[in-house]
Amino acid sequence: MNPKQAAGPAPRHILLACTQRIGDVLLATPLARSLKRAWPAAEIDMLVFEGTAGVLAANPDIAQVIAVAPRSGFAANLRLLRQLWRRYDLALTPLPTDRARLYCWAAGRQRLGFLQPRWQERSKALLLNQWQHFDDRDTHSVSMGLRLAQLLGVAPSFDVVPPQLAPQPLEAFLDRHGGLVDIPFCVLHPCPKYRYKMWPQTAWSGLARWLIERGLRVAFTGSAEPAEMDYVDQIARRLPGGVVNLAGTLSLAETAELIRRARLYIGPDTVVTHIAAATGAPTIALFGPSNPVKWGPWPHAWKRIESPWQRHGSARQGNVLLLQGPGDCVPCLHEGCERQRGSRSDCLDALTLEQVTQAAAEMLSG
Repeated sequence: MNPKQAAGPAPRHILLACTQRIGDVLLATPLARSLKRAWPAAEIDMLVFEGTAGVLAANPDIAQVIAVAPRSGFAANLRLLRQLWRRYDLALTPLPTDRARLYCWAAGRQRLGFLQPRWQERSKALLLNQWQHFDDRDTHSVSMGLRLAQLLGVAPSFDVVPPQLAPQPLEAFLDRHGGLVDIPFCVLHPCPKYRYKMWPQTAWSGLARWLIERGLRVAFTGSAEPAEMDYVDQIARRLPGGVVNLAGTLSLAETAELIRRARLYIGPDTVVTHIAAATGAPTIALFGPSNPVKWGPWPHAWKRIESPWQRHGSARQGNVLLLQGPGDCVPCLHEGCERQRGSRSDCLDALTLEQVTQAAAEMLSG
């Protein structure tokens, strides 16, 4: 599809299918914004897995969020396909998954998506009117999604849109969440979903002490998963006053608002770190096995289709400093040294407290 075709009748109803992890949903918001700016009168619905919709809270570009169970049976999927059947002028997905393509096939009169560059995938092109090969290594997730905007002849928007709170007095919000009113504070998010992305607990305790010694309050954030709450609580209990443990108490929208007002945010490769980068807050991202080219946090002011990050080495772009662990194997692109989600990652274990505090000093001074 070329730009001249995009100048034809504007789609009135658009479905963006993003049935994958919560980070994929957040990083699809630049594509949604591109479509909304091209066709302001269009209603854009987003189809996501249950448990990921919170990252779209109060997103002004999305008319409706449709949440489906990640492991739904044949009957439930058939009902959904019937409900979606040709309801949309345009359906598209930034993911190369069979399920997302199937939803687009059912829902859209015009259908765009991706195929893996394997010969077995060619038959799946029948589900789509337009497609491109998916690059899972050398193209950022944001940039990958925006290739669909290019197929449509739509100007790309590079804004990752964080979840937002409904209007409320800021002071009341901060006072309710730890008394963080009129005082400088930093946000630390120690616990990602998977073990192989973790920085050691003792290092987080040392970092919090370093910040407190410089007159800053420290707010810990984390999900409501019991294991994650316990992980953060173990760190917080080692510390003196000046710490507020908010793990398990905030929605993603509340977390985003807290980070937006912080002097500094520090976290691992997790969706909250992507949210922090999108708010414009000074952000330090701790990376080990993950590929920064593909998954590095998208800086707030980055307005280029190219990835902000190289594969090897620490770097700063705008409000984000990406700090990569050491090692010739970094990034290995695997799930830790043992190749499974519960694995340790030597590169993150070897990332020293001094390296992180030096990065924090740089960001705070800026």
